[in-house]
Amino acid sequence: MAAKSGSARRRAGIVAWCAYDWANSAFNTIIGTFVFSVYFARGIYGDETQGSSVWSFALGAAGLLVAFLSPVLGAIADQGVRRKPWLCVFVAVTVLATALLWWAEPVRDDVVYALTLVVLATVTFELANTFYNAMLHDTAPPGMLGRVSGWAWGLGYFGGLASLAIALVGFIQPEQPWFGLSKENAENVRATALLVAVWFAVFALPLFLLTPDRVGPGTPSKQVVADGLRTLARSLREVRKYGNFVRFLIASALYRDGLATLFAVGGLYAAATFQMSLEQVLLFALGLNVTAGLGAAAFAFVDDRIGSRRTAIVGLIGLLLTGVPLLLVSDQTVFLVLGLALGLFVGPTQAASRTFVARIASADMQTEMFGLYAFAGKSTAFLGPLLFGLVTAATQSQRWGMATIVVFWAAGLLLLLSVRDVSAESDGSR
Repeated sequence: MAAKSGSARRRAGIVAWCAYDWANSAFNTIIGTFVFSVYFARGIYGDETQGSSVWSFALGAAGLLVAFLSPVLGAIADQGVRRKPWLCVFVAVTVLATALLWWAEPVRDDVVYALTLVVLATVTFELANTFYNAMLHDTAPPGMLGRVSGWAWGLGYFGGLASLAIALVGFIQPEQPWFGLSKENAENVRATALLVAVWFAVFALPLFLLTPDRVGPGTPSKQVVADGLRTLARSLREVRKYGNFVRFLIASALYRDGLATLFAVGGLYAAATFQMSLEQVLLFALGLNVTAGLGAAAFAFVDDRIGSRRTAIVGLIGLLLTGVPLLLVSDQTVFLVLGLALGLFVGPTQAASRTFVARIASADMQTEMFGLYAFAGKSTAFLGPLLFGLVTAATQSQRWGMATIVVFWAAGLLLLLSVRDVSAESDGSR
């Protein structure tokens, strides 16, 4: 009976951990991509082009802060301290900063106010992910890292879809928004920030209640910080010992940068090249999220069977096989079909990369390694959008600009082929 009870608790902990991906996806979808970013540029800044640039610079600054802080905090956290308190603090700050965006009204005076909150929320959101990802190793049963990571990633895509659907149906599109809100002074749009805050807080709660955390050592905080900084310094000095992991970090930074650029400019490409309306672009984006979620969930089994590295390689090959034709087609229907097919490989590539870090890192370096993983991704995040802009401007063609994304994927794939696959030995050692 006790064994059954323990098994049920472990399953509940896994479900709760996966639910966090469902919870945090609303922030990226509504605040970062589809709703609040557009509102900031058009409504608060008052100039869509210049406002988008200012928004991008602010997110770039947030990325640099994350790149610096993630490895440091990760190394400190790996001194045996519990991860949930760190995660709780960063989630709480993200939720509070997001909720405060309700007061960011459509006037130029609120530009600094809005950007300050967005940068704060983005930084703490990403730092929370470092600690959340590091819990995967202790949460998933042996031999199930790929499935748990993939299921969570797929659930995250559907969480983003669900939150966006509620935002559109309840606040953005109707003549009379929910809760008696008015469209005057952008009340209905600003209310989506409150939706995200509530969504994140409510659906993240099961993780704190049901997912187990490791027991802290009771070491004084000052000593924990000092030990963590010494550990990080030693890791950086002995970086040659981690050559395999460093190669993976560089490879993943390249193809993740390509994916991030796709998310950032894909809608612009679809609208300009295929004369798609905003509604069509939004529906296409929803469909892309569906296929990405299905792909992440389906390939979760593949990850555990053939390993994370091979799964990521399959994902990147799939991205290239669908991405190259996307640059060549001129028919809108063919573009949509290929785009949805491409989505099937987006989720698996991202989920398998997270699983690989969990597998390659020793138990006492999980958070530090995920901190370095965040550092690698954020420190190069400006390259993709920059090259897209430069090539598009030089050639006067978004098709050539989008081709830079394929180059990032191909370069990441080539480097990933040189990474040693440690999936089987890491799973077996647990």
